[in-house]
Amino acid sequence: MNTLLRKQFNDNMILRGFSPKTKDAYIGAVAGLAKYYRISPDKLNNDQIQAYLLYLIEDRKLAWSSVNIVFSGLRCFYIHILKWDETRFHIPSRPRQKTLPKLLSIEQVNDLLKAAPNIKHRVLLMTVYGAGLRVSEVVRLKPHHIESDRMMIRVEQGKGKKDRYSILPQTLLSELRIYWKACRPHSWLFFGKDKSKPMPIATAQRIYYNTKDKAGINKGNGIHTLRHSFATHLLDQGVDIYTIKQLMGHSALVTTSKYLHTTKEKIAALKSPLDI
Repeated sequence: MNTLLRKQFNDNMILRGFSPKTKDAYIGAVAGLAKYYRISPDKLNNDQIQAYLLYLIEDRKLAWSSVNIVFSGLRCFYIHILKWDETRFHIPSRPRQKTLPKLLSIEQVNDLLKAAPNIKHRVLLMTVYGAGLRVSEVVRLKPHHIESDRMMIRVEQGKGKKDRYSILPQTLLSELRIYWKACRPHSWLFFGKDKSKPMPIATAQRIYYNTKDKAGINKGNGIHTLRHSFATHLLDQGVDIYTIKQLMGHSALVTTSKYLHTTKEKIAALKSPLDI
């Protein structure tokens, strides 16, 4: 993609309020297409673009979510920059996934936190689990977002550029005070190598994986597992789904319902109506 088209695409996405992450992904999608054909993307047609998407699916074996990002980026570029009236390229619908996400039990979460090698890593993981935050939200926390007088954590500009509040557990507050005295964060609660910059998301993920391995835990995926476990453990306590929706920062109730799965322990404790 030539410099002029790249600038036009970038400027258009800025005006439309796209996040930096989305802008990079969409520009990368168009650049990947141009590199594949070794020709400027404005010289291609629908059939060539469709063939490229099939290549990503059949030859590269990319996940549906990855192909969908490429598709969305290409469609955005051709409609809004090249002003195509119609795009005929497409990808198959997302396959239905019926498998339940992997969760950590409360005991496993405790084992994970005990295995953290230092106060900073432990408090980072405690904050994700204790307040149900996304990793992108926890690394953007600032000290003043911890509102101890109200026992709440303020999340500014979370997903969808929305502000919200989540709970501040007393256990987490106590650990945060110890962390504050030990590390003295300034601009960002969880900083990177440079205290003036937030911790990179990749670093937070790596902290989770390393600590999980140290604790000998094989269940779960990335650090998002802690957020998912937070929601499910609240459900098991009897917290209503509408409150959990608010804490999680979801726009639609159906999104929250996908996060909530009754744990095996709760199922095992149930009585069939036949035994009542």
